[in-house]
Amino acid sequence: MSTDESFITLNDGNRVPWLAFGIGTAHYNTDATAVVKLAIDSGVTHLDGAQMYNNEESIAQGVKASGKPRSELFIVTKLHKLAPGETVKDSLRASLAKLGTDYVDLFLIHVPTPWDKEGTLGQVWKGMEEVKHEGLAKSIGVSNFKVEDLKQVLDGATIIPAVNQIEFHPYVYKSIQPIVALGEEHGITTASYGGLSPVVRVPDGPLSPVLETVRSRLEATRGKPVSVGQVLTKWIHQKGAIVVTTSSKEERIKEYLDTINVPDLTEDEIKLIDETGAQLHKRVFLSHLFGE
Repeated sequence: MSTDESFITLNDGNRVPWLAFGIGTAHYNTDATAVVKLAIDSGVTHLDGAQMYNNEESIAQGVKASGKPRSELFIVTKLHKLAPGETVKDSLRASLAKLGTDYVDLFLIHVPTPWDKEGTLGQVWKGMEEVKHEGLAKSIGVSNFKVEDLKQVLDGATIIPAVNQIEFHPYVYKSIQPIVALGEEHGITTASYGGLSPVVRVPDGPLSPVLETVRSRLEATRGKPVSVGQVLTKWIHQKGAIVVTTSSKEERIKEYLDTINVPDLTEDEIKLIDETGAQLHKRVFLSHLFGE
């Protein structure tokens, strides 16, 4: 594994491990201690949490149980909402107390709502800039932001978001192109969640035979087993996006991490996955945010 491939450098110069273990969705509102320890013990260093998931204390417990030094971990949390009179700094400090750390490596605005409707996203972003200036968050960014939302933040921002975390897989790739393109224009790294949706949620979709063909070729090239999930994960990684994924199984977590050692997809294979994915639009998460 080369250092260059296993990290992505953000627009603020900070480096982020290419693969994140997501502690939401499947672990929402649950005690994540055991699964966080399992992820770290399996080799994960990038933990993607959020206030909304209501399990930040158990992330701290999982980290403690793993014995992994804080300096070797990349911890993310996300701003959910603000109570009347509460500042972004107040909210992050409450999260830091739960997470048992003095700082997070990345702090994201989880969703633009309700601030997008109020026209106050720029104001909230000023609060994000403040926590970065004070070292409470090493990097700051956004999540589930459409083009209009990004423009609200960029207009007047003194710090450009480092990351925009969005649903990202071949069945939405065509529709998210304007978001990705605006991000690239400003050096904003895209982070992907829901990347395995074509396998998990649309198993009989048009991509299935294509992914199997690519999987077979990669396996023959590598001389070791390659899964369809690794094909999708490799596709995302070669798009330059951070991969956020999850599992409660050690062998699956290790499989995700091992994707870095799978041979690259060819340009033709990537193009074929892009074009086949464009035949079906299937957003799984937060479709209401995108007017679907």
